[in-house]
Amino acid sequence: MVSQTRVIVQESLDALLEDKTFLPELTNKTREQAFTSLGAILSTPNHVNKAFLRIPLEDGKVVRIPAFRVQHNNTLGPYKGGIRFHESVNEEEVVNLASLMTLKCALHEVPFGGGKGGVVLDPRTISIKELHSVCKKYVQYFSDILGPDKDIPAPDVGSGEREMDWMMAEYKSIRPGQPYRGSFTGKSVVNGGSLGRREATGKGVYFTFRYMLYDFMKEQKNLLAKTDNLFAKTALAHENKPLTMAVQGFGNVGSVAALEAYHCTHMQNKIVAVSDRNVTLYNSDGLDIPTLVKFTAQNRGDLPSTDELLANAGVKAEILDRSDVLYLDVDCIMLAALEDQIHKDNMDKIKASIIVEGANAPVTSEADAYLNANGAIIIPDILANAGGVIVSYFEWLQGRETQFYSEEEVYKLLYDKMQSTMSTILPTYFSDPFSLRQNCYIQSVMKLSTILYRQGKLY
Repeated sequence: MVSQTRVIVQESLDALLEDKTFLPELTNKTREQAFTSLGAILSTPNHVNKAFLRIPLEDGKVVRIPAFRVQHNNTLGPYKGGIRFHESVNEEEVVNLASLMTLKCALHEVPFGGGKGGVVLDPRTISIKELHSVCKKYVQYFSDILGPDKDIPAPDVGSGEREMDWMMAEYKSIRPGQPYRGSFTGKSVVNGGSLGRREATGKGVYFTFRYMLYDFMKEQKNLLAKTDNLFAKTALAHENKPLTMAVQGFGNVGSVAALEAYHCTHMQNKIVAVSDRNVTLYNSDGLDIPTLVKFTAQNRGDLPSTDELLANAGVKAEILDRSDVLYLDVDCIMLAALEDQIHKDNMDKIKASIIVEGANAPVTSEADAYLNANGAIIIPDILANAGGVIVSYFEWLQGRETQFYSEEEVYKLLYDKMQSTMSTILPTYFSDPFSLRQNCYIQSVMKLSTILYRQGKLY
């Protein structure tokens, strides 16, 4: 199956091939050859590393667990990307996520390349001791390709600062006397991590939504009002109105984004629904997000799933099926769970006119085309959820410079970086027929293509 990322990269290259103002020194057959080279380079990873981790269990058994580290492209700098612990992890998924990271770093001018890791396991089903062993073995098996200037992992689905602390400690023991602080990001603050790193992705997800529907609207309302662009009409329809929102996924990303929306004083947000792997909670008058965040922190990340638990938590909500969150009549839905949540079989049931991708690839290519044709604004993953890698870069810098930013400084740097990207992308998006995803990909591919050409790697 050809990934959505690969398809859009090729579409972006086709558009740039026809734009004679881009790399004008490339002409005729030479231009065609160069763009063929670009297609080959950007559509394939540099390395796919796979191992079967040998893990002794506490019951005396030994298991072999598949693990991956994909290094897609390091044109802009060291490989960078999270390590996902999930039972659905597979090679194709990790390759696609690594390529997405390459493009994400290029879009936001972060000097990293794209990488991604994965381990095929549900971390909830094993003991802490066994999970610690998985983390150590992952570093042992892949230690030759990891390092502060080679490949820098970070947390992803199923992993967090605890796992990064364990992994950095193992890397330090394997590489005595060598720099190690920048070998992993997303660590605990006491272990060299950055303030604000855990919240960075969720805060960035909400910031992209707020910036488009509030800051940009204030600055560029005249531009939007003068155009016949379908997406501009959707944005204007939501101007200065209370917005109902649903959040799919209530982990590190979804819960933080929901909390940002709940506390936002610039816009009239009402979070009417949230979901996790078990349930959807719905209240048309709005949910008590701070109380739900507190509850999940005390209950292994799970939302209250019974009337009794809701009553004990002091939360008023109706319990729905976990998939119902996608089909509610709301203005905006934030997708912060897993990939392929909106697809060809359910895309016609989606009522939200604004979709924010907090997760990676939660909308398939078929659904993306269908929703865009109907005027839905989709703020894509490559733009919306880059807060994690941006603050990971700040953490990496802090480790190299042995100085640390305050939480306020981190968030200011994060918002400045994301605002800079959006101020480049949004004017074009609201004045041409391309989707926001396509605009972002074209910008990323332009950056990567230019550097690859300047480095003489297209011949």
